Amino acid sequence: MGTDDAVALCMALFDHRLEVLAVTATEGCVNAHQANNNLQAIIAELDPERYPRLGTACNAEDAPAVDTRYLYGEDGLGNAGFESIGLQRLHPAEKMIIECVRAYPNEVTIVCLGPLTNVAKAFLREPALPGLIDRIIMTGGSLSGIGNITPAAEFNFYFDPHSARSVLKSRTTKTLIPLDITSQVSFGLDMLDDLPTVDSRIGFFLRQVLPFAFRSYRQQLGQETITLNDAIGALAVVEPDLFKYEMMAGDVETEGELTRGVSVFDRRVMPEWRPNMEVATEINAEAARQYIIDQLMMSGNLT
Repeated sequence: MGTDDAVALCMALFDHRLEVLAVTATEGCVNAHQANNNLQAIIAELDPERYPRLGTACNAEDAPAVDTRYLYGEDGLGNAGFESIGLQRLHPAEKMIIECVRAYPNEVTIVCLGPLTNVAKAFLREPALPGLIDRIIMTGGSLSGIGNITPAAEFNFYFDPHSARSVLKSRTTKTLIPLDITSQVSFGLDMLDDLPTVDSRIGFFLRQVLPFAFRSYRQQLGQETITLNDAIGALAVVEPDLFKYEMMAGDVETEGELTRGVSVFDRRVMPEWRPNMEVATEINAEAARQYIIDQLMMSGNLT
């Protein structure tokens, strides 16, 4: 429940092609408590017509000590100071996933924009669940072996590699959007001029969240542009033709001082592993960037 998650929700909640049944929080750039508060605050701020069910995050086992506050603020949302609406009836994320899939067998697409903790817990709790899911779309991993949290690991896989391995090995139809793809789409400060007006809920919300990201990317990373990895993951659901895919055999390293969370693909001339997922290998970056802007503008017109 960080900045790019918030942008992805601004897109998905108001896209007429999607019926968002539920949204679940997960630990990652913030702890479980803050992630839950952020989820409730984001939905309350956006106030979509079709209000989704909400599932709460739990503490991930063996989670590493990572600190991304320098990029996303103390609260993960640019220190915007949103207040949680304090829902009284909250359900664990894995329980919410199980209920939604069982209510709509073979129809639900699960879009995983953070560590895969929630889905792995749902599979552990309900072993038959993988066979009832239509598709899982995930942002995570790195084809090139160049990471963004360690030299070799992408953040989502690094934070909870055991869950990532469990989901990748599951008998489900899976699509992976790796860091190599999401990092190709960047946004300059002029993005703020292309957002919906401040009179709309979307425009008002994004103008509280995004400026911090632009400042921190420039001050901490020396970059004049930001990436919104999770917005690209959301884009893959509704605009798959913007991507090119290849079936691959992949796994995740769960141990090692230098290799925790590293995604490994058997791309030998004579591979021995059986392909287990579809992996995005190319993206029309300019079209993807423009689509995200257009979708946010459309969402603003509805709010």
